[in-house]
Amino acid sequence: MLTILGFAMIATFLVLIMLKKMSPIAALVLIPALFCVFVGKGAKLGDYVIDGVTGLAPTAAMLMFAIVYFGVMIDVGLFDPIVRGILRFCKADPLRIVVGTAVLAAIVSLDGDGSTTFMITVSAMYPLYKRLKMSLVVMTGVAAMANGVMNTLPWGGPTARAATALKVDASDIFVPMIPALAVGLVFVLALAYVLGRRERKRLGVLTLDEVRVEEKETVLVGAGAGGGRAAQGTGGGPGPAAGLPGRPEEEGFQGLDPNRPTLRPGLYWFNGLLTVALLTAMIMEWLPIPVLFLLGAALALTVNFPYMPDQKARIAAHAENVLNVSGMVFAAAVFTGVLQGTGMVDHMATWLVDNIPAGMGPHMAFVTGVLSIPLTYFMSNDGFYFGILPVLAEAGHAHGVSSLEIARASIVGQPLHMSSPLVPAVYVLVGMAKVEFGDHTRFVVKWAALTSLVVLGAAVLFGII
Repeated sequence: MLTILGFAMIATFLVLIMLKKMSPIAALVLIPALFCVFVGKGAKLGDYVIDGVTGLAPTAAMLMFAIVYFGVMIDVGLFDPIVRGILRFCKADPLRIVVGTAVLAAIVSLDGDGSTTFMITVSAMYPLYKRLKMSLVVMTGVAAMANGVMNTLPWGGPTARAATALKVDASDIFVPMIPALAVGLVFVLALAYVLGRRERKRLGVLTLDEVRVEEKETVLVGAGAGGGRAAQGTGGGPGPAAGLPGRPEEEGFQGLDPNRPTLRPGLYWFNGLLTVALLTAMIMEWLPIPVLFLLGAALALTVNFPYMPDQKARIAAHAENVLNVSGMVFAAAVFTGVLQGTGMVDHMATWLVDNIPAGMGPHMAFVTGVLSIPLTYFMSNDGFYFGILPVLAEAGHAHGVSSLEIARASIVGQPLHMSSPLVPAVYVLVGMAKVEFGDHTRFVVKWAALTSLVVLGAAVLFGII
């Protein structure tokens, strides 16, 4: 019964948000609460929610201060050279813009943190998509898939979890998988090319002069004297963005206003070194990530904006994103808390493992790869790698399949996992891109699942698993 209710709860959630019958926050809270009552454990709902919130509180804190930190870095101009470089490459060609999105997301993903990747990618690319009236779900989908492939880096999380759960070396998992992951990344770039051609066919190729004439508006990302955000578009698709009254219009095709008052060119190298030091400390695990971003945000605000009114204005400028993302994380804590507390996730996993045909035993690595695609979407990485993977590895051992093969296969589902409603970073992506989560899900699931299957197929073809 718990197995059926678990699948029914997840299906109900996905259907309601994709049909836009409920907001993600409401669905993440109300649906698990209702199913908790169905299970007969409504009296323990409070305990489940507190457990879930306690588990995700560090993640919520990290995202809150990471948004403030990178928002300030965007305000002061740290990423302006990146934006200008992308503009020079992309020009006003939708095809180049979509491919540029995939390339940028893949490069920034080297830091191993999805939230960072999405903040930088959306900040750079959002103005281009809005100016050319391109589909914003194309941007979020391509960025999520590129980050999903790169999320398999040893310091990205899944590989480290698999290594810990099966007591193997992370490099022994990742290094042999590089050819298959490279094929997956090439596939994402090829998909970006196809989607870009579709956008080019729909919109045509404009010159920069045509774009200037067609739509003159200020497109700011957390910048401006008053801390407001311009170009507040509707999520999910193309559409004109109205400029805010009282703002100076841009002269030229710029991703970020080159004359915004928050720029700090004299502190460029300080901000660059601070960001490098912060990412290095994160990768080297010198301090917990929430602590690093808390310290980084405080230092960035103090040095760049020494006057209290300016600091308050910067915090206010990014308050909307902070509230949206932290709210989503705590709402997701209700969903995960009920799934785990009621035992539904354990019963679902056991049912799946028990229904693996006996003849598939010698092919448990392949089975693990296939199962990783839906399982890492429907549950957290911790739940899959520490709860399910050891069971799959034991089943593989009985048929002579090594733990390393099982571990390598377990990371192929990450391109889809990065768009899971249980991944806090995805709310940063859709929130900053002004995209409805349901629209993003409906668009990306099929392509992300296909990317995962491509990685799995390449791993089998190359004899890696």
